[in-house]
Amino acid sequence: MITTTDERHLRRAIAIAAAAVAQGDAPYGSLLVGPDGTILAEAHNTVRRDNDITAHPELKLARWAARELEPRTAARTTLYTSCQPCGMCEGGIARSGIGRVVHALSTEQLVALNPPSGDWPAVTQDGPALLDEARSPIDTYYRPNN
Repeated sequence: MITTTDERHLRRAIAIAAAAVAQGDAPYGSLLVGPDGTILAEAHNTVRRDNDITAHPELKLARWAARELEPRTAARTTLYTSCQPCGMCEGGIARSGIGRVVHALSTEQLVALNPPSGDWPAVTQDGPALLDEARSPIDTYYRPNN
């Protein structure tokens, strides 16, 4: 359920996205809000500027949360973002321990506004293969005494 506080923070994410455009960057903005309502960090998309396909604001904030916050605190934060996080960012958010995400536009709405955005082709994957060889470093790391 979206609250008036959520709407206020979403408006900030949208403002960050608009400021990104004014700086020549892509129109995506995010902020991370702590359990007490304090804005902990903000970011916008710098994929083109940094020549870095991972420079999405959601992933930047997920990395920040993983580095800077205790897991119990991260679990009580909310990430507000102008657009629904992509699969890459979802993975980073999940691993960071951020507790909640609220987005303004869905991926479907974004694609309707800008068809090439968010509509990436599937990558062919083959596997699994070489289980016995691949498991060796995993076993060494997770079961060092075996």
